[in-house]
Amino acid sequence: MARIIDISPLVSERIAVWPGDVPYRRRASLSIAQGANIDLSAVETTVHLGAHADARSHYAAGGEGIAAHALEVYYGPCQVMWVDVPRGARVLPEHLPGEVVAPRLLLRTGTFPDPDAWNDDFASLSPALVEHVAARGGVLVGIDTPSVDPFDDRALLTHQALLARRIANLEGLVLDGAPPGLYTLIALPLRLEGADASPVRAALVAEG
Repeated sequence: MARIIDISPLVSERIAVWPGDVPYRRRASLSIAQGANIDLSAVETTVHLGAHADARSHYAAGGEGIAAHALEVYYGPCQVMWVDVPRGARVLPEHLPGEVVAPRLLLRTGTFPDPDAWNDDFASLSPALVEHVAARGGVLVGIDTPSVDPFDDRALLTHQALLARRIANLEGLVLDGAPPGLYTLIALPLRLEGADASPVRAALVAEG
């Protein structure tokens, strides 16, 4: 029997966002508790919220918005790896504990342990890791930190490597409950016109 593992953080007004970005806020316009016949609310938030997919327009002039990204990339065979790297490090191919055998690779670094508490010194990915994934037919990489690049990397070297190889990315995942292994990934972005990212409800399907 299939088991679904949620790899998204809980979205609340406590969740940390990139410094200077728009925090998540939910506002009720109607409330059953206050006598209305329904609850009705609206949200204001960055689109880079919690578990999210970057659009190419986020880091490349003229890049596609998230609505133009193929959904097939965010659904299908996936591999989870746990890597042992220090905070602030870029994950290199030699850090991987085994061979990449699935077209979607998700990496747990453990360097952004609390989605509600921001830390700048999270681990990220290296351009060499992107090349390693691309050489094995990869279509997506994901990480359990706010970005595939370091906090202070304005050149966005890994994002640019993803662009060059046409590989999608997921950021802000929670992989502590997903042991290393093979799964089916479901992490569909919303069809937001012109948006530079979209939150996703990321989940892994474990067979048997």
